[in-house]
Amino acid sequence: MLLMRLFGKPSILIIGCGDIGLRVAKQLSHSHRVFALTSSQNRFQELREVGAIPILGNLDHPESLWRLSGLAQTVVHLAPPQNQGNRDCRTRNLVRILAQGSSSVRRLIYISTTGVYGDQGGARVNEATPVQPQSERAQRRVDAERVLRLWGPAHGVAVTILRVPGIYAANRLPLERLQTKTPALLGEEDAYSNHIHSDDLARLVCAAVYRGKPQRIINACDGTETKMGDYFDEVADTFGLERPPRMSSKEVQKVVSPMLWSFMRESRRVTNARLPELKIPLRYPSVADFLKTISKNP
Repeated sequence: MLLMRLFGKPSILIIGCGDIGLRVAKQLSHSHRVFALTSSQNRFQELREVGAIPILGNLDHPESLWRLSGLAQTVVHLAPPQNQGNRDCRTRNLVRILAQGSSSVRRLIYISTTGVYGDQGGARVNEATPVQPQSERAQRRVDAERVLRLWGPAHGVAVTILRVPGIYAANRLPLERLQTKTPALLGEEDAYSNHIHSDDLARLVCAAVYRGKPQRIINACDGTETKMGDYFDEVADTFGLERPPRMSSKEVQKVVSPMLWSFMRESRRVTNARLPELKIPLRYPSVADFLKTISKNP
C-alpha cells in the first residue's frame, strides 16, 4: 500500500524476464510500477527500455533476494526451475522470501507447462486431468505448482497457474531444425503437439493479473490439434524450405538428443475450455493463422 501511495500505481514484480517477461513488462508498465528481477546488471538497460525497474538478485542464491520482500502486491513468476533434480528449488527460495516481512503479496501468476500431463497417448486432457510427469524437467514443474498451491492459501495469496505448451513467434520458429534436416516421426507414430503465440501468451498473463481466479489452473494454449510433423511441414511450406524427413521412432531415437526425444515422444491434445475466463480472444487461434501473416512462399 505504501508503494501505491508513493507512486500512484500498483506495484508488480516479474520473476524471469526472458522473451515473455519482457513482453509482459512492456504491457503492464502502463498501469503498474513494474519491478523485474535479474541476475545480471548487463540487462538493466534492456529492462528499463520496456518500463521496468531492475532488481538485482538470483533465485539460486536466496541471500540475494532480500529486496523482494514487501516489494509488490502482485508477482508474475515466469522463471524456469534449475536444470537438475525433481524439486524446484528456485520457487521454494522465492516463496520463502515473499513470506517474510510485511506480507504485501496478494496475487501470484505462475507460468507452468503442459508437460506436467506427460504422455497421454494422444488423448485429450483438461485442467482436471491428473498430472503424470515423465521427466525430471516436468517433475520440477509439478513440484513448483504444488508448493505454490499450498503456499497461496496459507498466506492469503490468490495463485493462478497457466500451463503453457510450445511457444512460437516469428523469432521462435523451428527454422534451424528444418535447415539441418532433423527428422520428424512417421505420421502413424507422430505425437500431437500444442502451441501458443508469444504475443497471445503475454496478453493472457496480463489478463490473469486482473481476472485470474484464486487457486485456479488454466491451460494457456490455442486448443488446436496438430501433430508435430505436420507443424514442421507447415513452417517449411511457409518459408519455402524442404519438409523434414520422416522416420520411425526407432530411427529417430538414434539421431536426436535425449532431450529432444523426450519432447517428441509425449503426445497429448490439450484443451482450453477455461481460457474464456481471462476474456482475451487469441490473435492467433492457430499456427496456420499466424503463418499466413508472414508467408514467404505465396
